[in-house]
Amino acid sequence: MRDRQIAIVGYSETKIELRSGRHVFDLAGEAMARVIEQTGIEKSVIDGLALSSSFSDAANPFQGPVLAGYLGLELNWCQTTDLGGGTCTGNVARAAAAIRAGLCDVALVLAADAETTENKASMGLWRTEWQLPVGTMGPPGYFGLLQTRYREQFGLDDRALAKLAVTQRRHALLNDLACEKLRKPLTEEDYLTSPMISTPIRLLDCVMVCDGANAVLVTSTRRARELGLEKMVHPTGYGERVNFQESDPCPDITRGGHSVVGPRALAQAGLTTKDIQMIHPYDDFLVAILMQFEHIGFCKRGQGSSFVLDTDLRHEGTLPLNTGGGQISAGQAGLAGGGHNLVEAVRQLFGEAGARQVKNPRNALVTGIGWIPYARNWAVNTALVLEAA
Repeated sequence: MRDRQIAIVGYSETKIELRSGRHVFDLAGEAMARVIEQTGIEKSVIDGLALSSSFSDAANPFQGPVLAGYLGLELNWCQTTDLGGGTCTGNVARAAAAIRAGLCDVALVLAADAETTENKASMGLWRTEWQLPVGTMGPPGYFGLLQTRYREQFGLDDRALAKLAVTQRRHALLNDLACEKLRKPLTEEDYLTSPMISTPIRLLDCVMVCDGANAVLVTSTRRARELGLEKMVHPTGYGERVNFQESDPCPDITRGGHSVVGPRALAQAGLTTKDIQMIHPYDDFLVAILMQFEHIGFCKRGQGSSFVLDTDLRHEGTLPLNTGGGQISAGQAGLAGGGHNLVEAVRQLFGEAGARQVKNPRNALVTGIGWIPYARNWAVNTALVLEAA
């Protein structure tokens, strides 16, 4: 993906809402309609669909074709991907591969979920009987184990976590699409005094699940010019690792797959961490942001707290972080949540972020995280480098 033959030419995002009462297909339709309106293309031009799986439509074994039918799309290529929070970044790479292979010309990378309105997910098999101890409380419990181990190994400054929370909330206040319940000022003291929900995880350490949808439109640079689309962003590097350290029966759970995919994506793009102008990491939990800084190489392992405290992460700072508020302060739209970080990066590179616009950005790093198994690091890791045209 190092060259610039592939382009993201449009983006969209719905309002992120808690218990919206809307069907997941309704949200998906709005996201697609907004992309079409923004780019001015005819819907018939879209001949590829890369879709994220969803909690709301989990029981549908034909989610991609059925949704495409509701959207009125006739396709040459259709794929539903189930990498959780790594799906949206992963689907940009999959759409690019499909376009390069001649399977389609213009692909809609679409993610929609209404988890707080309807959740039909069921993991099944032996997990609840044999793998998941009673009382771990799902992801907050697993991240509680992870954060406890990190603190034991390296030490963890709670002020760094507070800074991440406050910085992202500050950005969410500038984002009209962020969930209204979260668009309230936040101080360091607010974070430090928020209740423990799964020690050492505080209420303000983790995302609030919501409903929403987002999309980006991917095509070749040549086709974009034929369609008269002048604004574009190029995906120039990508890395993906699923089930990092899976064969190790007792892995170091504070070492994650972004240590592989981050350097891989940067190398493909011909960049280093020092070249990155803004970062949009997947942020289901604050400690995940801190650890990704370490794994990708912005600082050494164990130095995440110092790096966060010493770096200006505001949108006007030296390394802007999740300028739309991230999922923690804008809301996590179920399995479509990773698209929030992706769309915000594209919006910034298009120069359309309004009051939170980063000054003259040339590139961005976007990451994804999938599910987290018990007593392990997260299982899906993705990293995507985007560069302005």
